[in-house]
Amino acid sequence: MTKHLTMHGNSAALVIDKPIMNLLRIDMKTPLEITTDGANLIISPIRSASREKKFRKVLHQVNVDHKRTLSKLA
Repeated sequence: MTKHLTMHGNSAALVIDKPIMNLLRIDMKTPLEITTDGANLIISPIRSASREKKFRKVLHQVNVDHKRTLSKLA
C-alpha cells in the first residue's frame, strides 16, 4: 500500500485506513509509539504492561511446546 502525507496545519499527517486500524486493534484513543531504525518509520500501538507480560508468557510457552518444530523451520 502506498500512502502520501497530508497537510494538517503546519504539520504533516499520515492517514491510517480503517481496515489497518481494525487489524491492529487500535482506535483514535490508542496511544502510538513512533520510532525509526534510521531508514524506516515504525508506528506501534502502546499496550499495557499486563498485556505485554501475558503475551511474553504465552510466547515462551509456545516456544517450549514447539521447540523441535521451530528448530526444523529455522
